[in-house]
This record gives sequence, structure tokens and C-alpha cells, in this order.
Amino acid sequence: MSVASLLFPADRRRIPHSRTLKIAARTVHIAAMGVLLGGHMFDVPAGRLWPYLWTVVASGSVLIALEVCADGHWLHQGCALAIYAKLAILCVVPFFWELRVPLLLTVVVISSVVSHAPRGLRHYSVIFKRVMVD
Repeated sequence: MSVASLLFPADRRRIPHSRTLKIAARTVHIAAMGVLLGGHMFDVPAGRLWPYLWTVVASGSVLIALEVCADGHWLHQGCALAIYAKLAILCVVPFFWELRVPLLLTVVVISSVVSHAPRGLRHYSVIFKRVMVD
């Protein structure tokens, strides 16, 4: 079996309990991000926010892993492109520390807009130039 066939199955894989896992991971992700953003807005010492940062990273990684395990084509769809943009913004926070709150708010706005965008935008593949949903 090739890496390509593992990453890009002919049919989307069904991951047992994936909906429950996604809901749980997304809930943890949103809660931790809320604490992280609020902590920065109210100047909580950065050291106290580390556990929340790592919780955001871990829960986001779980969400990405669930999508990629089901179908690697997720990697080139609109929803993934939004995540790449959010990660790029987050990577500049240490270099523009004084702008961290507006940058974190931008990440929240991107998340909200994309999660409520039409399916045709979220699942549009920039490689295949078409919507890729079941």
C-alpha cells in the first residue's frame, strides 16, 4: 500500500466516534482559546497562559488529525487554508507581541467566518478546483 493511497483513499474513511471526538476537541479548543485571548486582553502574565496555549495546540492537532485520517484531501480545501492562515498569524505573535490581542482576535474572526461559511467554500479544493464533499 502506498503513502498516497493511505493519505488519499478512494472513499472517505469512517473514523469510529469521530463526531463525538470532534465535538469534544472543538469544545476544549474554543474554551482554551477563550481563556488564552482573555488572558492576553487583561495582561495575565504569559507564564500563566502556557497551559492554555498548549491545550489549544493539542486540541487543534486532534481536530486536524481527525480530518486528515478520514481523507487527506482536506489538506487543500478552504477550511485547511484558513487554518494555515491562522497558524501564520499566530507565528508572528512573538515578533509583534504588542499586537498580540488584535492578532488573536483576527484568528478568532477567521475561525468564526470560515466555520459558518457555506460548504462550497469550506470544502473547495484549490488543487482540483471543485467542491469535495460526500
